[in-house]
Amino acid sequence: MIELAAFDMAGTTIDDHGQVYLALRDAVEELGAPVAEADLQHWMGVDKVTAIAALARLGGLEPSPDQVAGAFERFRAILAERYAAQPPVALSGVEDAISVLRGRGIKVALTTGFDDGVAYPLLASLGWSVGAGPEHTVDAVVTTSEVAAGRPAPYMIHRAMEKTGVANVRSVLAAGDTVVDIQAATNAGAISVGVLTGKLGRAEMAGHPHHHILDSVADVPGLAETQRA
Repeated sequence: MIELAAFDMAGTTIDDHGQVYLALRDAVEELGAPVAEADLQHWMGVDKVTAIAALARLGGLEPSPDQVAGAFERFRAILAERYAAQPPVALSGVEDAISVLRGRGIKVALTTGFDDGVAYPLLASLGWSVGAGPEHTVDAVVTTSEVAAGRPAPYMIHRAMEKTGVANVRSVLAAGDTVVDIQAATNAGAISVGVLTGKLGRAEMAGHPHHHILDSVADVPGLAETQRA
């Protein structure tokens, strides 16, 4: 049976109105590098320092480490401004789905391409808390601040297993709305689930190795009932 469900944040469990895309694009373009929509989509879900450096290079700029660091700080500032103007909300059905899963004894963790400084204030703005008891929203959160490399590396999923005491990767379901989400799940050895609440359509998601494609995380409880480790 499934022991752990690991979900991405923005676009998967949280509707941030696409603000992370816009903030990332603006931060890179402030460096003087144009950002193509296809490139932006390709690098979503990756840790944002890596994404900024890659997008700048794709835009014809070879950024220095200081430039990348400065652009990352601008990304954080722009995102905070956008979130203040249009606060993120939970995607429809997600909170109920998390509650159902945890009620069945399935641990729920959030993984994200954000660092601690972005992820935890975002969760606080939603009123979501982290801990093992039923009074909390999720059991664990893993950010890029905790791992050697973000997606598509499997480390955040494995770190979520460590935090929740789950040892068998075959009992882990990992879901996200980007290609790197399902790649990370595949690399981790988990059940890889794509969800269609982000920018990608079913055909785009289906072009990459995966186990399931669902309309939303709201559909995960039904899927989890059918899974066997």
